[in-house]
This record gives sequence, C-alpha cells and structure tokens, in this order.
Amino acid sequence: MAYVRFFANLERCNMEDNETVWMQITAGQGPDECCLVVARLVEAVLKETAESGNRANVIDAAAGNRDGTFKSVLIAVEGQGLSQFIRRWQGSVQWIGKSIYRPEHKRKNWFVGIAFYRLPEMPTIRSEDLKFEAMRASGPGGQHTNKTESAVRVTHIPTGITAVAQEERSQHLNRKLALGRLYEKLDQEKKDAEDKQQKQRWSDHSSLERGNPIRVYEGADFRLKTSRY
Repeated sequence: MAYVRFFANLERCNMEDNETVWMQITAGQGPDECCLVVARLVEAVLKETAESGNRANVIDAAAGNRDGTFKSVLIAVEGQGLSQFIRRWQGSVQWIGKSIYRPEHKRKNWFVGIAFYRLPEMPTIRSEDLKFEAMRASGPGGQHTNKTESAVRVTHIPTGITAVAQEERSQHLNRKLALGRLYEKLDQEKKDAEDKQQKQRWSDHSSLERGNPIRVYEGADFRLKTSRY
C-alpha cells in the first residue's frame, strides 16, 4: 500500500488554525463493504470542508477490490478551526446498511477508522543553527597530528547532532567534510522518523476500533444519523 510520507501521529499534538493536517480514512482489515464506506466518507469530508471554507485534497489512496472503493485514503485538510474538525471526525465511523455486494449477507453494521497526522518539525538547516569548533586532530597522522587545530567539529544546535572531520591538513577542507557528514546524519534522523511514522500508520490501518463510533451513517444514501460533535 502506497502512502505519502512525512507524517506524525496527532494524538498528543495541539493543533492551531491555518495549518495543514493529514487525515487517514481506513477500512482496516474490513471487507469490500468497508472499502465502500471509505469512498463515501471521502465524499463527505470534501463536501464538509468546502462548505466550511476550508480546503481538502486527496493525497494518496489504496484502491479496494471493487471499482470506486478504497482500502485507505489520505486527505490533506487545510484552513481554520482544524481542532474542531478533528474532534468531529477522529475515531471509528459506522455505516448501517445492507451490502450491495452480498445482498444475502445478514450483517448491516460496517466500521472504518479515521486518524489524523501532521508534518513533523524536521530541522531546517540555517547558518545560525550551526556551531563550528576547531580542535587538534587525534589518532594516526604523522608529524602533523596534534600540532595544529585543523580538525573541525560542527554541531547542529537545535538537535545537538554533531559531526567531525580531521582527515585533511586544511581546516577549510575539514569544515566542508564535517558539514557534509552532518547533513547525512540529519537526513538519517529524518528517515528514521519517517519509518517510525510509517509503522504507526500501518498500525492504525490494522487496528480498527469498533464500537462507540464518532459518527453513524445509515442507508444507501449514506445520510448522517448521529454524531458525537
């Protein structure tokens, strides 16, 4: 299943107005009927955000087995009042209706899950965020070692991540090497955060909570029956 990356779980995040949040609507391990509910909820979300003056766009989607259905959809929602929007939608959603794929099926309650994410605050590398320190080289190096402060350590102040270079006799060259290594470390830190968030999204997709839904829809016309907000 393909997902746009760079998300952070929103459970402990305090949202502010005028920013973008990412909304995941997922059928979890549910059958085709749940994938149909996902598709119908996407329509409902796009309609509600348009009516409220906010903006919503589908960023990525995993298609279901049936035409026009989705196992999971990611939507970018941007605008004001997002904290209220999240409260109205976050949790499980129930649809009460007869299966259009299996008319003989007795089950009439279908559940999907909704979770929210936002962009993690990854470091922006600015010159004022960097601290360079000259120091004596250590280890093998012949007569030159420890005679001049040619080695360089650079620290990214916001994260505390450091990198060192001491191979070159020129402090100027070591400065460039240290900076390149720092960029690599920051990039790896970013990738590690993305991997952690990706695992969280897979967990959210797999563990769908049923019962006590935040919203209940009913009937073939998918009308809103009850909402806790």
